[in-house]
Parts: sequence; structure tokens; C-alpha cells
Amino acid sequence: MRAPRSLQARLALAVGLSVTVLWLAAASVTANRLGHEMEEVFDKDLEATAQRILPLALHDLRKRNDDDPGDDDDEEDEDARHIERLDEREEPVTYVVRDLKGKILLQSRGSDGFQFPPFESVGFSNTKTHRIYSDQARDGRVTISVAEPVDHRAEVWRSMLLSLALPLLVVIPFSLGAIAFATRDGLRPVRKLKGALETRGVQDLSPLPDTGLPSELEPITGAVNQLLARLRQAFEAERNFAANAAHELRTPVAGAIAQAQRIQSETTDAIAAQRAIEIESTLKRLMRMSEKLMQLARAEGGRLRLEAPSDLRPILRLVAEDFARCGAGHRIEVSLPSGPVLSDLDPDAFGILCRNLIENALRHGPEDRPVIVSLDAAGELCVCNEGPALSPEIIGKLVQRFERGTTTAEGSGLGLAIVKAITERAGGHFSITSPIPGRDSGVRAAVQLPISRAERA
Repeated sequence: MRAPRSLQARLALAVGLSVTVLWLAAASVTANRLGHEMEEVFDKDLEATAQRILPLALHDLRKRNDDDPGDDDDEEDEDARHIERLDEREEPVTYVVRDLKGKILLQSRGSDGFQFPPFESVGFSNTKTHRIYSDQARDGRVTISVAEPVDHRAEVWRSMLLSLALPLLVVIPFSLGAIAFATRDGLRPVRKLKGALETRGVQDLSPLPDTGLPSELEPITGAVNQLLARLRQAFEAERNFAANAAHELRTPVAGAIAQAQRIQSETTDAIAAQRAIEIESTLKRLMRMSEKLMQLARAEGGRLRLEAPSDLRPILRLVAEDFARCGAGHRIEVSLPSGPVLSDLDPDAFGILCRNLIENALRHGPEDRPVIVSLDAAGELCVCNEGPALSPEIIGKLVQRFERGTTTAEGSGLGLAIVKAITERAGGHFSITSPIPGRDSGVRAAVQLPISRAERA
């Protein structure tokens, strides 16, 4: 049998089985001891019965001889006297009084159906059906045999076992229930720790709280907190490096772009001018890459949730207007709800998220087809663009860093990775669907943003 994986189930099972086995062992020992005690009590009762009846029988026989003297032959012809009972209840004990020749002198009512064995000696003997105690008078002329059915003792023994087993049938289930409750209550801190680990996000590297764990389990939280601290330091170093490198590259790259543009305006050599154009294009790609790296560092390291909520609609309008100033306004169709969409998401992070989604849709969608941007009152931001349908394998790669799918358009491969990082750290949900629901083509990117409680109400 395979042991359960749950620690609580293992403890409850081990303790419950141990208690049950101990209860049954104690009951078995008690039953065995009671059986011996019962046999001794029944044997003493048989002996006491014989010792009480034998003097009475001798007294009765002497009185009969004194009242009706006669010879032995006449006495042998008389029938044995039966002792009548005071009520109709059946008694399991029967007896018979005999002389040395085995003649029955006195017997109890109900002893006719049992053939008493001949008297051999004082003491106990057994037959297949009865337990017999035999005794004799001091002069040895009269003997008595008292018999008790073995079935009677077995019936009493079964009744005792039933009386002993019935409490166990109640005590053992209650004991198992108490053990299960005790183990569940004792492992409550472990369940709290489990819940704290299950509910935290993948980007949450904060130390585990002190949940009152037992001293045996405290090293676990200590080791996990140390590991989280090392991971946090490593990620922080990586983010700082990316942000600092991107920031430091902006000034020299901007200077290099200016120099390339100056060469284009001053040179008369067509080949040199073409090379200056290629250099400018490469430097601009480097500038865009550094900008994306800065956004990624902001998404992974900055604070994304604020104390007070703000309306997300003006931010989306500003981002759309910024694209319009760059000449892409005719392709963007924005749909906003009439009421405010309140969220505690940082406005800068929301702007980065919107910019990357719209930029990705403009770059990879057909230039003659619009990009639909919508924000509803429930906080769901959707960006849809036309284009061929994507397979699930390609969709899975799009959210990874530096993955650009099968397109030939220019890009850094970081836009959707930045969106995913912001959404996950903010407690939202990001999904990509292709084709667009209800169509045969297109791509739909949807982000469920965290909405404040007031807005939900």
C-alpha cells in the first residue's frame, strides 16, 4: 500500500492505527483475563453449590430414615426424590445425590435429561456438554455431583465480549476523529505557509512571513527566505545592469546618430552617404533596444501598484495621440467607456503597456487595415490587428524575450514580454488569441487590468 503524500494524512493514519491496535490489544488481554476469572468464578460457584446442598441432602435423608425406617431393599425400591423449584425459571445448574452404590437419593428438577458420570473423586471433571464438580460426605457414604452446561458459560462469555466490544465500537471512531482534528489543528501553521506560497505571484520574492511554525520546521522557512534573498539580489543586479546600460547608451548613441546625419548632409560621395544612412538606422535600432530594456527593467523592478486609484482613459488617449503625431493616427481606432475606469496600476506602467501593445499591432498588421483598441468598464484592454492566424506554438513564443515569431518587420522582440511582466506583477491576466473570435484571421491581445473595489461596486 502506498503511503499518502499529505503529512497530515500520514500522521493521522500512523497515530490512528497505533491507537486502534493498542485498544484492540488491551481489549484482547482484558478479555483473556476476564475469561480466566469467569472460569474461576463459575467453578467456585459450582463448589459452593455442592457444599450448600450436600448438608441439606444428608439432613433430609436422615429425617426420612427416622420417619420411615425399613430395610435397604425397600429403600432401594423407592423412587429418588426430586427437589421442586420455587418458580418456573430454568436454572443451568443441576445436581444429583447418590450413595456409594450409585443409587440416586436426591436430584434437582431438570436433571433427568443428563446422565451424570459415576463418582470417582472429589474435584472437577468435564464432559462434552457439562462442567461437573463432585464431592462426598465426611463418612463417604453419600456423594453429590453438580453440573453446569458448557453452553451456559459460552453464552455468558459471549455476553461479556459483547459488553466489552460495544464501548470500543464507540471509543475507537471518536479517538480517530480526535486524532484527525488534533493533527489538522497542529498542522495549521504549515497550511498557512502553504497558502502563502500558493497565492504569491511568480515575481514575488519577498520573505515568507512568520506563521508560527513549530521549531522543527523553522529551518525550512529560514532556508527558503535565504534563497529568495539571493534570487532577489541576482534579479536586482540584472535589472540594474540593464537599466544602467540602456541609460548610459542613450547619450553616446544620440551623439553617434547626430554625427551620421551630419555626414549625410556634408558628404558628396553617394557611397559614404549610403553608409551614413545605414549607420543611422543601426544606431536608431540600438536606441529602441535600449529604450525597451529600460522599460523591461521598469516592469520587473519598479512598483506597479499605487495606494490611490486613477482613471486609465486619459492615459490611453495620450498614447493614441502620441502615435497620431508620429503619423499612425489614421490606423488606430480607440473605443473607451463613458465612465471612468479606476485602477491602482501605476499610470507610467499602464502607458508602457499600451504603447507596446499598439506598437506591436501597428508593426505586424497590414498597413491598410486599422488597429482596434478598446477599454471596457471591467478593466479589459483589447488590441486587435488584422493578419494571418497564428498557431498556438507561435503564440507561446511571442511572450518570450527576443522572440519575434515568423514576421520580417523590425522589432526588438521585447514588447509582449514587457506587457506580460507588467500584467503578472500587477496581478492581471494577459492572453493572445488568434484568429480573432468570430473571424478567420487576425490577432487579439487582451489584458485584464486590476480594477479598484469602488469601480467594481
